[in-house]
Amino acid sequence: MAVEIYFFDEDKLVTGKPGDTLLELALENDIEIDHACGGVCACSTCHVKIDEGMELLSEQEDEEADQLDEARDVALNSRLSCQCTILEGAQGRIVVKIPAWNVNYVQEPH
Repeated sequence: MAVEIYFFDEDKLVTGKPGDTLLELALENDIEIDHACGGVCACSTCHVKIDEGMELLSEQEDEEADQLDEARDVALNSRLSCQCTILEGAQGRIVVKIPAWNVNYVQEPH
């Protein structure tokens, strides 16, 4: 089963499968999302907002919620893209917005 992920700010539609994270899919498709810790839930730099399809993603765990406490402009639909895993059997569409301040164009390669 495949899920469509629409990265709104990049106007880019990609396909994901169960087990993929939003951060992995973004990076594989040349979508810039900062990820200072390398995607291991040790920072809040990969903060995104899920405008549609939250039910297709893994639930937020305590460690992610703790890291989101450090992010700017957190809302009820805020998640860390490194922790958003597409669920088994998921079908549909996920709409992701990347806060403009979250894109780090001068980051070091990971």
